[in-house]
Amino acid sequence: MPVTRRAIESIKTRIAEGALLPGERLPTERDLAADLGVSRSSMREAIRALTTLGVLSSRHGAGVYVTDLRPGDLLEAFSVLAEVSQGATLIEVLQVRRMLEPAATALAAARADDAQLARLGEILDRIDRGTTMGETVSADLDFHQAIVETTGNATLTAINDGLSSRTMNARVWRGHREAGLTERLRQDHVRIHRALLARDPDAARAAATMHILEVENWLRADLDGGAAGTPPRTP
Repeated sequence: MPVTRRAIESIKTRIAEGALLPGERLPTERDLAADLGVSRSSMREAIRALTTLGVLSSRHGAGVYVTDLRPGDLLEAFSVLAEVSQGATLIEVLQVRRMLEPAATALAAARADDAQLARLGEILDRIDRGTTMGETVSADLDFHQAIVETTGNATLTAINDGLSSRTMNARVWRGHREAGLTERLRQDHVRIHRALLARDPDAARAAATMHILEVENWLRADLDGGAAGTPPRTP
């Protein structure tokens, strides 16, 4: 194992085993390097890598600390995946969403309170009222993220955020608009919202699955250059 990688794994192990706690200050770079038997330059690279990943944070003049290890912080770098993915990898991202989001939507149908459902209704109205592509895309992203937040699972919420791409969403809405198919997407969101209002987990799961399939099928056709990206609706 490369030396820097070994240093990274050693620090992660200490955190996992409780030898270093969230919010705790790390030993000095010199002491930690000596303790782990690596050079200071390797230790410096390890600390830099773990800082980028959200595991550590450097405080000017105060040293390096373990972060609070919140899922949103640790998975922040993960959000780059959906934004920069292309071709087959982008399809794979949607396939992962198809595995996770319907389950989250079903759970939201069982757990959502009146205030959360009202908020979703307001976001849905924003999708309908959007006068620019930017407004519509933002409301779309907010709608799906608000549903997952309703589950109360911070890790799932962070993962879903990482799998959601503003660039890809804009591409999907623009393509549907050019093909005269934006009503498909709007009705998908309405069906999801109705299932949530009915507190029907099975209907919510089905509606979310159909929506992601719509996007996935359209994207496949668009990547293949087929008929302006307008595949037939999956039954």
